[in-house]
This record gives sequence, structure tokens and C-alpha cells, in this order.
Amino acid sequence: MSRGGTRGHTRVRSVRGRSEQSRRWLERQLNDPYVKRAKAEGYRSRAAYKLIELDEKFGMLKGVHRVLDLGIAPGGWAQVVRKRAPKATIVGIDLLPVDAIEGVTILQMDFLADQAPDALRSALGGEADLVLSDMAANTVGHPQTDHLRTMGLVEAAVEFACEVTRPGGSFVAKVLAGGADSALVATLKRNFATVKHAKPPASRKDSSEWYVVAQGFKRRQVPAED
Repeated sequence: MSRGGTRGHTRVRSVRGRSEQSRRWLERQLNDPYVKRAKAEGYRSRAAYKLIELDEKFGMLKGVHRVLDLGIAPGGWAQVVRKRAPKATIVGIDLLPVDAIEGVTILQMDFLADQAPDALRSALGGEADLVLSDMAANTVGHPQTDHLRTMGLVEAAVEFACEVTRPGGSFVAKVLAGGADSALVATLKRNFATVKHAKPPASRKDSSEWYVVAQGFKRRQVPAED
């Protein structure tokens, strides 16, 4: 590595065995102010600041007592909740192993597994004030397929949130470019008082991710039958 350019920009040299894509990723990480800030402030990932910025805009974490974190790895969002709502019960789930976080119950299992909903309900011990979903499907390199797989996870998260959220509670989920599709937005609007899309500053400009923020849960509303 070398340090050069303006304002201490760190450049990463090309070396044998390192792809150009890997070199660019490493250079971006080394120069990302959110990565540096996360390291300095003890957060596990720069994604923590996405939730912080969303909370500053929408106030979802104020007064929460029970929070579900779907797709918790590596744990940055749960750390934010722990800091901003220190007395809250926090339950997370992920396929990947996640290092323990004090005061957080972590389930290593597939959110789509048949036993996952009951396991989450049991660990939470009551209705959720807030359901967070930062889940995204593993990419296969085909944009349309990747989008469909990730949105399938979002739809499953919405379905579950509508079953476990208390009246007045909130739901936040990562979606992709264009936001949630019209059918998903319609479902959220039936069940929540407000539904908005946001791209927090910590979300990289070249990233396709957006977040949907639904607040004021009304109690589950099912579509009318034809």
C-alpha cells in the first residue's frame, strides 16, 4: 500500500494474486470515513451508521422495548439498538455465525426455516416494537435474479412483521433500486400508518440499496377477497 493523493488518500498497489476488483474494494474500504469511524467507535460495520441516520430521521428507536433484527450479522445494527435503547430485549437471527453481543439473543438459523418464527417469538417474549431487516440474498451475478431473491426475503420479513408487531410499532427493511414494489408497498400501507423510502448518507451512492420505513402498525390487515 502507499499513501498519496490529496488529504491523505490511501492507494493500494496491484500485486500478484490480488484481482483488480479486490484492489479497488480494499482501497475504498481504507478511505471510507464510515469504516474509519466504525472502527474508532467500536461498531462492527459501517452499516451501523445507516440505522443511526434512519433513526435520527424517523425516530424508530425511541421508547422501544422489544426489537427483532433479521439478518443480524455482523451485529452493527444490534449494537446501535443496544446503545440507544439499553433496556430493550433484542433478538437477532442469521445464517452466519455472529460473535456474542451483551444483552442480545442471537439465533443462528435460516429465517425462512419452518421453526424460525416460533423460535423468534419465544426468544422475544412478546410483541415487537420494531422489526429490522437488513437481509439480502447471496448474489449469483444475475441482477434480475438477485433482485427477486432479495425481495423475496423482504416479503417474508413483512409477512412476519405483520404477525409479531404491536399496534403503533415500526418496520424497517433494506430493499434494492427502485424501492419496494407496488404490491409490497400496498401491503405495508394496509398495515402501517406511514410508509416511506429513504437512502441514508451512509449508504454508498453507487449502491442499489434503499430502505423502506413503515411506522404506526395498525394491526394486521388482510387483502379483501374478490
